[in-house]
Amino acid sequence: MDDELWGICFSHLPFFLLLSSLAVFSALCVSVFLLEFARKSDIARSREHSPEAAYFFEDPNSLNKVPCPSIFDPAERYISLIVPAFNEEYRLPGALTETINYLQERSRLDKSFTYEVIIVDDGSTDRTSKVAFDFVRKHTIDKVRVILLGRNHGKGEAIRKGMLHSRGELLLMLDADGATQIADLQKLESRILELGVKELKSTVLGGSQSQRLSDVSATAFGSRAHLEKQALATRKWYRNFLMKGFHLVVLLTAGAGIRDTQCGFKMFTRTAARRLFSNIRLKRWCFDVELVYLCKRLKIPMIETSVSWSEIPGSKVRLTSIIHMLFELALIRLGYGLRLWKIHPLP
Repeated sequence: MDDELWGICFSHLPFFLLLSSLAVFSALCVSVFLLEFARKSDIARSREHSPEAAYFFEDPNSLNKVPCPSIFDPAERYISLIVPAFNEEYRLPGALTETINYLQERSRLDKSFTYEVIIVDDGSTDRTSKVAFDFVRKHTIDKVRVILLGRNHGKGEAIRKGMLHSRGELLLMLDADGATQIADLQKLESRILELGVKELKSTVLGGSQSQRLSDVSATAFGSRAHLEKQALATRKWYRNFLMKGFHLVVLLTAGAGIRDTQCGFKMFTRTAARRLFSNIRLKRWCFDVELVYLCKRLKIPMIETSVSWSEIPGSKVRLTSIIHMLFELALIRLGYGLRLWKIHPLP
């Protein structure tokens, strides 16, 4: 029996060797592709124009072109809200109406509360840009601004562009579907203020009050982790399996510290946003994970705060999105781990 078993194994040895060789060869090819992609991404990044590049906002009321400010300029508003939008013709109006109503009410109660909303149209093929410009017409370009990217780059790139051309001391990114209640920005705001006050107290010498909140580095990440049990109970088993697997890979990539990296509700001080979004490279799904990674590398304080969240129909996450996420997570490990991606520690 043993001789017969060994005979079968030896008879199939060429097949196993071939299969093993193909697996090793495929792994090498994937590694080479990832390394080359990471290297070319860094080269392309270094060739990009600076954040002060010639972007502009279109004013539909006056038909004038308003030059985009730079995040390297001093803050001119208390808060900027950056809304990435790709084919959000139907979900955007409700979310923007709720957001602007909240901002107007806070501004009415507190005159120092100045704001702007920046909608970044990420190459939409529907009427998203028309919807966005209707809000500019109604609320003026001083309050609502639109950046047109021309073609689809990805949510990460849309947010990066909006951040780099904002005027706020605080900068909030939020999704166009209105899944998170806009009033919850006060939760993130209070945590940012706590972190900022601590840092100001530790850096201001001789009682000088020359520094502002925008001068310190602090981040607050909205989190849906407290809703995880409810989500596990209502989702299909395979979605839970994919979610758990993704969280494990994220943990191995960025490390512990933030339980929910993918919530699209995050706030940054101006200095933190300048340092982070001048370095970030991923343009699509996993830029959130890269933000956590960069915060750790740049020693930017970050805190996670639970927010109210409801699932809105129309999600753009597909099975292919999961594959793309895993690809981007591998890029983070290779790009930074092998120092193909350089980090510039801006002040």
